[in-house]
This record gives sequence, structure tokens and C-alpha cells, in this order.
Amino acid sequence: MGAQMDNQAATSCFACNPDQEKEIVKQLSEEAELSFKEGDLFFVISARWFSGWERYVGQSGDDCLSEWQPSDSDDSTSKPANRPGPIDNSELIENEIQSEGGDQDMVRTLLEGKDYVLVSEKVWAKLVQWYKGGPALPRKVISQGVFNKKQLNVEVYPLRLKLIDSRDDSMYTIRFSKKASSHELYEKVSALRGVEREKCLIWDYFNKRRHSRLLYSSHTLEELNLQMDQEILLELQVDRSYASQPGKDSTGNELAVVPMEPQRSHQSIAGGSSVSNGHSTSYSLNIKPGNANSTFNDADEGFGGQSSSRKGEKGGLAGLQNLGNTCFMNSALQCLVHTPPLVDYFLQDYTAEINKENPLGMHGELALAFGELLRKLWSSGRTTIAPRAFKGKLALFAPQFSGYNQHDSQELLAFLLDGLHEDLNRVKRKPYIEMKDRSGHPDEEVANESWQYHKARNDSVIVDVCQGQYKSTLVCPDCSKVSVTFDPLMYLSLPLPSTVTRSMTVTVFYGDGSGLPMPYTVSVSKHGQCRDLLQSLAAACCLRTDESLLLAEVYKHEIYRFFENPSLLLTSIKDEEHLVAYRFPGKGTGKKKLEIIHRDSSSADFLIAGIRKNFGAPLFTYLEEDSPTGADIDVVVSRLLAPLRRTSSSMIAYNNGEMSTGCSAECEPKDHPMDDDVKEENGASQKLTNQLFLYEDQSLIGEPIFRDTVIKTGNHNKIFLDWSEEEHRLYDSSYLKDLPDVYHKTGFSAKKTRQEAISLFSCLEAFLREEPLGPDDMWYCPNCKEHRQATKKLDLWMLPEILVVHMKRFSYSRWLKNKLDSFVDFPIHDLDLSKYVKKKDGNSCTYELYAISNHYGGLGGGHYTAYAKLTDEDRWYSFDDSRVSPVNEADIKTSAAYVLFYRRVKPQDQREAS
Repeated sequence: MGAQMDNQAATSCFACNPDQEKEIVKQLSEEAELSFKEGDLFFVISARWFSGWERYVGQSGDDCLSEWQPSDSDDSTSKPANRPGPIDNSELIENEIQSEGGDQDMVRTLLEGKDYVLVSEKVWAKLVQWYKGGPALPRKVISQGVFNKKQLNVEVYPLRLKLIDSRDDSMYTIRFSKKASSHELYEKVSALRGVEREKCLIWDYFNKRRHSRLLYSSHTLEELNLQMDQEILLELQVDRSYASQPGKDSTGNELAVVPMEPQRSHQSIAGGSSVSNGHSTSYSLNIKPGNANSTFNDADEGFGGQSSSRKGEKGGLAGLQNLGNTCFMNSALQCLVHTPPLVDYFLQDYTAEINKENPLGMHGELALAFGELLRKLWSSGRTTIAPRAFKGKLALFAPQFSGYNQHDSQELLAFLLDGLHEDLNRVKRKPYIEMKDRSGHPDEEVANESWQYHKARNDSVIVDVCQGQYKSTLVCPDCSKVSVTFDPLMYLSLPLPSTVTRSMTVTVFYGDGSGLPMPYTVSVSKHGQCRDLLQSLAAACCLRTDESLLLAEVYKHEIYRFFENPSLLLTSIKDEEHLVAYRFPGKGTGKKKLEIIHRDSSSADFLIAGIRKNFGAPLFTYLEEDSPTGADIDVVVSRLLAPLRRTSSSMIAYNNGEMSTGCSAECEPKDHPMDDDVKEENGASQKLTNQLFLYEDQSLIGEPIFRDTVIKTGNHNKIFLDWSEEEHRLYDSSYLKDLPDVYHKTGFSAKKTRQEAISLFSCLEAFLREEPLGPDDMWYCPNCKEHRQATKKLDLWMLPEILVVHMKRFSYSRWLKNKLDSFVDFPIHDLDLSKYVKKKDGNSCTYELYAISNHYGGLGGGHYTAYAKLTDEDRWYSFDDSRVSPVNEADIKTSAAYVLFYRRVKPQDQREAS
């Protein structure tokens, strides 16, 4: 407390009240967002500290500047928010490493929104003025990507390099923006080491081997493919007018410092000649022949002592080096480079199909980088490849993958398949095609026309082998308009059944007191509506056609809300909410509502302090009279409590301290719980002491209801029923409490719908099941001229040669990320999809598995690997970054399977196999 008071005193001269702070920060944040541009400065702040400040200023969930919210286990959210102490970013700092110049390096595994938030320079200045603290972690906005794919991002993790000085083997950590130029690198290194810039020679020293000399140019460090935490080597050149005696570099290689020959950096194209990248003339050191370590260039990124395949070694068994959380990329790449049609294509001369004119592509550079990498992997034997050149191109064209955080292998696969298609699109000028309304035409005709239109604009090896077609049917819920379209299919993203459906438990009460309450657990679509829940519930409880259900949520033992809108989305109902339904003959509409709330007047709290606590779920019914008397209310309550009466077989009596079963005169149930409390005194009205009428202000203090009192009712009336020891003896109140637990203890269980086993086919059927569109995906109905929440049905129309199946294990929302580790049983051989394919064109619908992208662990610290089959030797291998090892086919089925790769089995292959 003393430290907090000191802090408040220290900042009192600058501090504003919470509302003022909130308004100032909000205004400054909006200004920064509107003027967001390259070069702007942002500051990193601990999410833990910032969330405390948000609670202090009273930020609501919608107003929060960060997307992080404290977990349910953080009990600080339930306490009054005190003024936070000084800003504390210490938990974000990587203490072991400090760059030259005192720059602070951040822990590499941090996630925005969860571990840290970004605030503008002006917001940071205000927070420091108010709270002091630090340390300051400034970060600049940079532009990433090329062509039409540029985007602005805050560079939270600048490039960190390890500079080795060959003169004394000393090492220094230096930090640059990825957008810093080679000029800036030379200037900083020369100043740091106190040497003339003109005499500096800086080498790309990745894996402690020379790859190429970094030229003094305007090229950015990102374009030079420099990786986080890699080494660069500093050497000095002498005046070219004479040569010095040979020396040695830091690896022990003899160096002859000679006048350097002009050179150009080249990029080889598969099947074609080398092309200069336009570097200016420069000089290079030559290593004497016979040294153990050869000089590497960008076209050869192998390591391990050998850069080419040894005689007799098979191709396709090379691993990929992890360049810093790139296992997701390595897993996806190994699956693609083991796709037989793509291997055949990229090992041939494909340069004629490079499309440099496609505005949707990457000017052919992504396809060239992928092709070069595939050729290396298939020609290097077991030598591990470092995919630096490919990662550099990927970062240019897909900045979302440019950092060093973990990413999703399926998202990368989707980008690569689309990007390779656009770079290899044989259509150089895409024609404009206006789609016509083909309502009423046969599906075959519409599907063929749609595919011809698609092929007129999209024609590549990816379309040839990876694209199929599916049928989409939309039905308007208001006018029943049917719209059928046929769209290209690149891969199947299949939900796991548990991601499509949810189990919901509802306790059904009889609104006329004709039966005991009973809990039911039903399975409904996650994106369904209340009508779907009511339909499932009606089937589970055998609701008659002349009966109805009224669905409600109970909160703190009172009805919190009714779900009377059948189109209300089930996503608005949380799993932890207590749901009840009241069952009535007929529709139960147009009458006054009566809610009976239970209070315990037999507990120690009541006996000692007179405090009555609510318990159980309320009873509910409709009143027939507009102005009922207390006697009328008494009859209604007695009727609703009747099913809860204890029977003689369940009664326990005590005789002289000994327990015995049976029923005595003393324990006979009365007509209703209030009979013993009805008194006549001096002609006064009879009082029902166990019931209290609730005041209009909804306070918990009410007045007793008398038998002859006329009650003026509203639309929704609430009364309290006090339970004394007598009522607890006569009636079993456990049925009003947590019913699923009660039934479990008594040998009953909530009735559940049968859950289907998780197989690949059940996932496919969940994908093809008809369901309503989400509220953010409304369909514009041409008949209604309005956006409608239509129902959507997908069908497989035509399947491709290569079928990629993605299992949606990850679910994301604004505050929650979750992974499902459910085991999905998928066929390795003879995956027969013929019953799901609508088009019968004679093509085989049987597939065989050849690759799997696996994900192990959770969202934060997960790891990707791959299984791939070498078809020529009919053997499976495990690819875990640089480690490659054989694996038994029986072991490739695991709960880590994330993306499956299938190849169509042709009829002749099936005959040969049989």
C-alpha cells in the first residue's frame, strides 16, 4: 500500500482522473490510426501492465485498445481496479542478449495482444508522463511486400545479426531493420570496428560458410536473404596495387588477398540460362584450391559437407533447415515437393510457362524460387537444404509469413497453391466474362459452362492437377428462392464434427405441474438458431403436437431472459449458461406470466442473520386471471409443487434416534405448503406467510400476500416462495437445483443424442451438411432485394487428381484460440468418394494417401512435421526439419494429422494392385 501511495504521489502532478486518461489515449490512438504511415514510431508495452491500466480507467470490452483479455483464472478482474504502478516491460526483455549501442532485444516467442500491445509515440509519451517506468521499446512502421501486395506493419522484431571480426574472432550482436540497406550495414560495421568503410568486406556467413559477399549497395537486408541471428563475417582488403602474404580467416582457410575480379550475382532458372540481377561490378576474395570448405553461393544452400548427391543416393530424402520457427513452412514444402505431378513438372523445363505479366501473380518469382528449391531437394541426396532464398521470396510476396513466429501450414499451402497457379498461368490476357443467370437449366450444363469460364481465365499445372469443382445451393428463408452456382475447388477444409455441432443441456419443467423436471442433452449446429434447439429438444422429450416449449436462461436463480425469437443465433448462448424450458399444453401465449422464485428460510444464514438466499431454478406458468387473489396464487403454486412431493416409499422417519422407513401421520403431505400457516385472528384476512409480493422496483423486500388480496398483475409477475424446514420435509427441492448432477447421483443420466465416431467420412458429411449462413455472411436475395440468412448446401461435383484435405483443428475468436487433438481415422488406401461426387464422368473417385502435414502440441509452442511417401520405392519417411528417417505405414495415423494429401488411383493401378 505504501509503495502504491508513493507512486501516486510521484505522479500526482501529472496524473489525470481515469476518465480523462481514457479519453486522451483514445483520441491519440485514433489520430495515429488515421495517419498511419511508413516510418511512424510505435512502442511495445507489456499486456499485463496495459490490461491493468484498462481496468483502472474502466475500459469496456468494446473500447479496449488491446485485443487481450485476462483469463478467467485472473481473479484480479473481480477486484476494484487500483491505479497501476510504473510501466514494467521487464518480462518482455531477453536479458541474455543486448545489442551494440544498448538496444533492448525482446523475447522471441511473444505474441501481440497476448504478451504485448503496441501504442503510438504520443500515447507512450503520455503514459510515461503519468506513470514513469519502462524500459522504452520503440519500433518503426515498415512497408513489406512488393507490387500490389504491399502492407504496413510495425517491425516488432528487427533483424539481429552476429558480426564476426576475422582479425580476432570477436563477435558482436548488431540490430537493423529488415528495410535497412547494405550501405547502412557497411557504415555501422565500419564505425563499430573503427575501420575505413572502403576497406571493409562483409560476407554472408550463414552456417559459418561464405555464401556471397554483401555489396555496398541500396539493396535491403531482407532482399539479401539475411536471417535472424545469423553470422556475417568482416574482413579487410588491402590496397589493390600490391598483394600481401596469405593469411587465414576465422575458419582456418588460407586467404590470398589479390586484386579482385569483377563479378555479378546470378540466379539460375530451371532449364534455362543464368540471369544477372543487376548488381554493379565488384571484387571478391578467392579461396585457394584444396581447402576443405568450399565457397557457397545463393544457388547452393546445402550444408553438412556436401552440396550434391552422392552416387547411388535417392532424391527426395533431403531435410530442410529450420530458419527460426519455420517448421510450418518446412512441413508444407515437403508435402508439395513430394507431390508426383509437381515433381515431374518442376524437374523439367517449365520456364516457357512463367507468367511475368499477371497482375495477380508474383511476376514468376515465386514459381522460380519454388522450382529451384524442389530441384535442390531432389538432387542433393540426403544433404539438408537451408531454404533461405525461398523464404526471402515468400516474405516479399506474403509479408504475413515474414516474421519468426509460428504460422499455420495450411494457410501457407493455400497461398503457395494460389501463388504458383498465378505465376504459371498460361492465360496471359484474362478475358472478361459476364456470368449469366442459369436458373432452371440442368446442373450438367451449368457446371460445364462454369468450368469453361474458369479455364478461360485460369489454366496452369495447378488447375490441371489440384482443382476440382463443387456445387453450392443457397435457399432464401423468406421467399424460398434457390440459387445454384458451381465454383472451383482447390482443397477441402473439413470441420471436425465437434467444431460443427455443440451439445446443449436444457432442463424441461412442466408448466402445468404434470410431471417432474428432466434434463436433456441434445446436439445442434454451432451456427444454428433457437428453432433448431427447440426442434431437437422437442424430439428428445417427446413433445406432442398440441404442446409448446418456452426456452429461457436462468441466472442467479431467476429467469434472466426468454428466447422467444426462433431465428436467434445459438452463438449468442454461451456453454456455461443455465438453460431451462417450460412445457405447456397449447401455445401458452396471450396470458400473464408468473415466475415463482425459491428462497431458503431454513438455513443458518436465515436463522442467525435473517438472510434468505435464492436457490434452484424458478417455476413458471401462465395466469388465467387478470386480477388473481392470493388464494388463486396459492392454488397455482400448490399445483406446480405437486410433482415434488415426497412419497411414502422415499420417506425416512426417526423413532427414538433410530432410522426407519415408512410414513407416519406426522409426515403425511398436506394439500399445499401454506395450509399450516393460514390463520384467522379477530376477523383479519388470512395471511400466506410463505409468499411475498415483489415491489415494482424489483427490490428483494416485499410484502406478504394475503388470501383475499387482489393482485394487479403485469406482463411478467414475480413472487418469492420461502422454504422452511417443513417445506423441505414435504417436498424434494433437489429437483430444482443442479438437475444433471441430481439425476447422475440417483442413477439417471441426461438423455443424450448419439455422437458419431470421428472418421474422415463423418468430417466430410459435416462439411456437406446443409446449414444456415453466419450473420457476417448474409446472402443478397435477388427476389427479396435484401440480405438474408440463407441456408447453404455444398456438394462435390468434380474431384481433382490431387486432393488436399485440411482438417480444421484450430478455432479462433477475438478472445479465444483453441486446438482440437481429436483422432480422425482416415484411409491410407482406397479412399472411395464415389457416393459423394455428383458428376458421373467415368473418372476414378478412389484415392491413395501420399503425404501428411502434422501439428503437435498447442497453439503457442506447437511443432510441425511431415510424412511423405516415395512412390517409386513404396516407402514412407518422416521429415522433421533437417531430420529425415523411415517410418512404418502403420505409424503415420496419429491425432497430429492436420493436412492430408491424396492422389487419384487410376483404374489400371487398381487392377495391378489387385
